[in-house]
Amino acid sequence: MSAPAEFLNAYNGIGAKKASMPIYRMIILGILAGVLIGMGAVVSTTGSFAVANPGLQKVVAGLLFPFGLIMVVFTGAELFTGNCLISIPVMDRKVSVGGMLRNWGPVYVGNFIGSLLLAAACAYFGQIGLADGALAAAAMKTALAKCSLSFGKALVFGIGCNFLVCLAVSCAIMAKSAPGKALGAYLPVAFFVMAGFEHSVANMYYIPVGLFAKTVPAYAAAAADAGLNLAALTWGNFLLHNLLPVTLGNIIGGVCYAAILYYGHRVKNEG
Repeated sequence: MSAPAEFLNAYNGIGAKKASMPIYRMIILGILAGVLIGMGAVVSTTGSFAVANPGLQKVVAGLLFPFGLIMVVFTGAELFTGNCLISIPVMDRKVSVGGMLRNWGPVYVGNFIGSLLLAAACAYFGQIGLADGALAAAAMKTALAKCSLSFGKALVFGIGCNFLVCLAVSCAIMAKSAPGKALGAYLPVAFFVMAGFEHSVANMYYIPVGLFAKTVPAYAAAAADAGLNLAALTWGNFLLHNLLPVTLGNIIGGVCYAAILYYGHRVKNEG
């Protein structure tokens, strides 16, 4: 692996390239990242929904979910949460704040589009119909729980999540082999899922798939059979009670991680 100081120097170039990328490319690669992170969510939900023990269910989901970030790293997709590391070249005055925001906005939109497309496909074309709709009920239960978080809890869980995601991205970049990059991306992401932290782009899949499932009569009936009250599962609660605070938390967590790394390892000639 490269040393942290070497990573900081390398990321100045990476961040500058991301900030100057054509907007259409940011959106396209953002859509790809949204689909890939959503795929990780699809697999983790499918593999863990029937596990009765809550702790073991988190472990199983955590072991499966990191596929998404590993594929983002390998394909060069643009992920909003990982791109919080662009704050490194901003701190080093290689990229302007405007340049960073120019990347974040289109990438965030692309991530949202990709996640929504995948969520709609899974809800309306039968992927969540497994076990007579039990998977759909589990998806709606997850979405409902996320929509019911307090603003403060969602914010703090977002901070914890993206501290680990940015750690994963930096470790993947520092690694010098494909297996090393995969392992670097894998472990921190697995840990944030097991801890129950909140990832804005993952939630762009987790909550909409529940919202879409709610509109399918057979799935709504499965939710009722499971004793779920879906009144709080709304687009408004998704956007205001989850996505907004989680996104803010992700920004804080990612920038804090970047600042710790930058001020702890930067190499400068001082006098």
